[in-house]
Amino acid sequence: MYRFLLTPRWWGINIFVLLSIPFCVFMGSWQLGRFEDRVQDHRTATEQVSDAAREAPRPLAEMLPVTKATSGKQVTATGRYGKQLLVPGRELDGSQGFYVLTLLRTDSGEALPVVRGWLPGTADPAKAPAAPRGEVTVTGALQASETPGDNGVSAQGGLPAGQTGAISAASLVNLVPYDVYDAWVTLARGDAGMKAVPAAAPPDTGLDLKAFQNLGYTAEWFAFVGFVIFMWFRLLRREVEFARDAALGLVPDEEPVAVEAAAK
Repeated sequence: MYRFLLTPRWWGINIFVLLSIPFCVFMGSWQLGRFEDRVQDHRTATEQVSDAAREAPRPLAEMLPVTKATSGKQVTATGRYGKQLLVPGRELDGSQGFYVLTLLRTDSGEALPVVRGWLPGTADPAKAPAAPRGEVTVTGALQASETPGDNGVSAQGGLPAGQTGAISAASLVNLVPYDVYDAWVTLARGDAGMKAVPAAAPPDTGLDLKAFQNLGYTAEWFAFVGFVIFMWFRLLRREVEFARDAALGLVPDEEPVAVEAAAK
């Protein structure tokens, strides 16, 4: 009754099953490993931000360019505040508000974007405190330029004058008449009564959509293993039933010839 398993058709089915199961297990394990790596990166990055807050600040020039190793580190920079912008749609402690971003013009000729603090409500220039005059030295956490659409950063265009959706050199260079560092700083203490904006973990180290995509792919690969086994048993049972029916002369005329041949 099981001689049909020796037919070329079933040889092909069995080989496919024997190859697909370990392949799916391998791919599922690989995707699970990617998810675990992202979890570990997130844990390491969170610890790095926490440790960096306790370290002595270093000059800005020594910490550039921003990397995963330098992101979140405390830096100092000296200059004079220039143009001020608002960054709307930013959440802090569960409330919606906006950042007050002021460009610090340094002796190098480039301007450093400095987030002086966060205020609740809609972005309104009248709410934002004016920046201190004269030469100032700021201390805060170094951050990489933001990418619109990532980690909650708005990709909205057409904002009112004096506002920007993302804190990045690419966005700011069109809004100010001087060069801008490809980095920004969030003050360790909010200026003029504003709430300080906590430093964010380095890019691509959080439990973001990509991380949960890896977890979803893991489930899909392992589910496919079960599907392959289920379909193999279903095909086997169907062939056995056909063989039994053929032995009893119950196979209808429209049944495949291959099934009749297998029954003989």
